[in-house]
Amino acid sequence: MVSRVLGFVRDILFAWAFGSGWVADAFNVAFRFPNLFRRLFGEGAFNSAFIPLFAKKLEGEGRDAARQFAEEAMAGLLFVLVLVSVAAIIFMPWLMYLLAPGFSSNPEKFDLAVLLTRIAFPYLACMSLVALMSGVLNSFGRFAESSGVSIVLNLTLTVAIFIGFALGFHNDPQGGVIQALGVFVAGLLQLALLMDGLRRAGFRLGLRRPKMTEGVRRLVSLGVPGIISGGVTQINIMIGTMIASLQPGAVSQLYYADRLYELPLAIVGIAIGVVLLPEVSRHLRAGNDLAVMDSQNRSLELAMLLTVPAAVALAVVPVEIIRVLFERGAFTVTDTQATASALAIFAWGLPAFVLIKVFSPAYFAREDTRTPMRYATISLFANTAGSIGLFFLFRSMGFLPQLGIALASALGGWLNAMLLWSTLAKRGQFVLDARARRALPIVVGASFFMGAALWIGAFYLAPWLVSAQPLWVKSAALAGLIGGAMVIYGIAMAATGVLRASMFRRQARTAA
Repeated sequence: MVSRVLGFVRDILFAWAFGSGWVADAFNVAFRFPNLFRRLFGEGAFNSAFIPLFAKKLEGEGRDAARQFAEEAMAGLLFVLVLVSVAAIIFMPWLMYLLAPGFSSNPEKFDLAVLLTRIAFPYLACMSLVALMSGVLNSFGRFAESSGVSIVLNLTLTVAIFIGFALGFHNDPQGGVIQALGVFVAGLLQLALLMDGLRRAGFRLGLRRPKMTEGVRRLVSLGVPGIISGGVTQINIMIGTMIASLQPGAVSQLYYADRLYELPLAIVGIAIGVVLLPEVSRHLRAGNDLAVMDSQNRSLELAMLLTVPAAVALAVVPVEIIRVLFERGAFTVTDTQATASALAIFAWGLPAFVLIKVFSPAYFAREDTRTPMRYATISLFANTAGSIGLFFLFRSMGFLPQLGIALASALGGWLNAMLLWSTLAKRGQFVLDARARRALPIVVGASFFMGAALWIGAFYLAPWLVSAQPLWVKSAALAGLIGGAMVIYGIAMAATGVLRASMFRRQARTAA
């Protein structure tokens, strides 16, 4: 939660400083690559393969064997990513034609995107080490350090914005360079945080010469499919960025919309997914199938209880949310309308993206990463085809073409989630119990009732939410609108018995 709030502060300041102009587009493309790898490695996809193997070594052969496996995995991972980073930095001008083909029509934007990506790219090597160390700490039941790495990133980039302004670099390329340097510095600080966490856990890791041992070979066979399946949402966003580069300003507008719907995705979906994987793995090793099913059902119930109303709110009042958060400085009224339209479409895919995070651990804990990979690949191809087709269809119809990308992303998320669910149900590995079957329809019904209340409230509060109002007036009106909707939803959930304090206490105990 702290990380995402700080991320919002960072995005608000970035929108104020850069808006959705060509410098913002160039930085957002440059940031997509390290951000993609941060999500793939730092938020569970890599650890979906590493944690079960490391835990098995730890419990079956002891700490020394587990340390040896972790060091071998770290050596191989670091070796590969250093090679990838060096090659990418050298060939970045050619890679940029793939990352953002639309930038080629603007040489100044193209050259800046190449420069910023080169500066930020070494962040990947830092994140490879951070990811593995996070997996080790998670296996020991320590989640604070791995959760804190995003806090470090957001604080560092926020400081970089203020440094740029102090030096007189406003909405210009030099400000973008300082932001890219901030990404690299953040990687070093995140690595220092995780190393200190390992030291305090009494589990130090040393560097070894890369070697393809049996354990590393098993990690690769599980890890590559796991990274693809666990990171499909981010890969979809990367593809959307490539296509959006054909429309000026679209990259940044999609970025701001993406950041908003990722708040509940990160807080609910990723947090539950990260905690659920070691819990399910532990129950499976103990042969406690009832505990496995209960953990999965309660995680699904809690995820939907928190996610569905968030999705409805983002879809019903996106303009008001964007206006209060971002509309100032270089971020204009036109940017608000375009970003809000994308956010409203993204919102309908939010429950699907969270469901992917809830369903995937059921596969990963059983060391089955290939099935999620197949479904992720199907979803990826569907999203790519849909993004290209809808982008040009919407453009020909006079609509904002980037809205086609948002729609394809939402539909691709639902396709992936339904494929994962149907297979788990067919195998009998994720069966809804009576409590979940009762709760889920109530959650959906109460969320839509809350959405109606939001729509009515926004109508009556409209005079206090217009652009001309001072920021404190708009903020107070939006806070009252959202707060009132939350109260209505909470009362409905408590009255029906779906919302129980015990659910949150249980998840807090598990996470601790």
